[in-house]
Amino acid sequence: MNKVLIAGPAEEPLQGRVTIPGDKSISHRAVMLAAMAEGDTHIQGFLSGEDNLATAAVFARMGVRITWHNEARTELTVHGVGLHGLQEPESVLDAGNAGTCARLMVGVLAGQPFHSVLVGDASLHQRPMARVANPVRRMGADIDGRDGGNRLPLAIRGGSLRGIDFEPKVASAQVKSCVLLAGLFADGTTRVREPRPTRDHTERMLPLFGQPVGVEYGWITLKPTGGLTAPSSTVLIPSDSSSAAFFAVAAALVDGSKVALPSVGINPRRDGWCRLLQAMGADLALDNRSEVGSEPVADLVVTGSRLHGVQVPPRDIADTIDEFPLLFAAAALSEGEFLLEGAEELRVKESDRIAVMAAALGAAGARVEELPDGVRITGGSLAGGCSVDACGDHRIAMAMAVAAQRAKAPIAIHNAGAIATSFPSFVSLGQQLGMSLRWQEA
Repeated sequence: MNKVLIAGPAEEPLQGRVTIPGDKSISHRAVMLAAMAEGDTHIQGFLSGEDNLATAAVFARMGVRITWHNEARTELTVHGVGLHGLQEPESVLDAGNAGTCARLMVGVLAGQPFHSVLVGDASLHQRPMARVANPVRRMGADIDGRDGGNRLPLAIRGGSLRGIDFEPKVASAQVKSCVLLAGLFADGTTRVREPRPTRDHTERMLPLFGQPVGVEYGWITLKPTGGLTAPSSTVLIPSDSSSAAFFAVAAALVDGSKVALPSVGINPRRDGWCRLLQAMGADLALDNRSEVGSEPVADLVVTGSRLHGVQVPPRDIADTIDEFPLLFAAAALSEGEFLLEGAEELRVKESDRIAVMAAALGAAGARVEELPDGVRITGGSLAGGCSVDACGDHRIAMAMAVAAQRAKAPIAIHNAGAIATSFPSFVSLGQQLGMSLRWQEA
């Protein structure tokens, strides 16, 4: 999308109740497991962003039929082909901008007795892949690619895997999930022990498809049953916690606001941003707690409040990794100092999120010190009245759009079209709440 997002400042307090689209991470996993299950899986609440549609398209190229039940592509039936029913693709498998698709597919493709080539867009081709390629090589797959197999494209010839015990150096749900998915096809038990707990959507969803997963003494254990079975009931996907965070922070920042976000996923490995935002002084309530599928949910109600900086505890880093650009924006408009260290993983996301956010917030008037593994932000106000570059990173674009709601003048956000990868309705839903957001031709 060759457009510029013009954001802020909000003219009035944000008010209203909006339903956030389905969770991106869970949508990826639902389609993957459904495609490899015996039988038809009905899914509701699917996020029809570009990243998730890329995952669906990858499986379609390997012979999986998908029936879409509405124009919005939020409800679908995946006609599973079984664990060993995928077909060798005639052309490359394109993950687009989706890191979750690419890294989890390495595990799936490692178990297939055929050759495949996995590619993505320019951004994804720069992201490290050795962290998933190396463990599945240990399991028996043949994987090659640029930079010794650390960069896409990856050529994969799988099959004849064996279970392993794996202790990754990086706390990453994508790495863990890749190894567990490869373990479905392995001879013997696969076990993963993380340096710190990460989001557990894969472990929660596998039992829905008949594959038990054990979690004990820090080890996640998968002993393959030999197949997956489509659930008899509909797989329901909760609203995306990371997407909800943008409107929650916007409401917290703009005086007089009150915003309700129903049935948002509050998985304890995804709610780090809630804990940190509350620690910063936000008036954020979690009401009507329940479960959707295998995931805990709650209604989030956020009221405008005076925020202050915090020093981020190391235990909260993995649970907040995707929301830090947004919290940087909140910190720039808070009182006092915000300090994050130990988050070097932010440098290898869709962009170098430490450098890009430091540059964008600095251009808007914030006081930001870039650290090797984090940032130090001294809060205050934002002048705005500037242009910033989101560098094709959806979370950077939306974080700066939120910051702009409290700036003194609008901020023009370039290279913001990647918002469509994870939250296509961000602008329209934000406008419903009273955020100042509009697209302008570049």
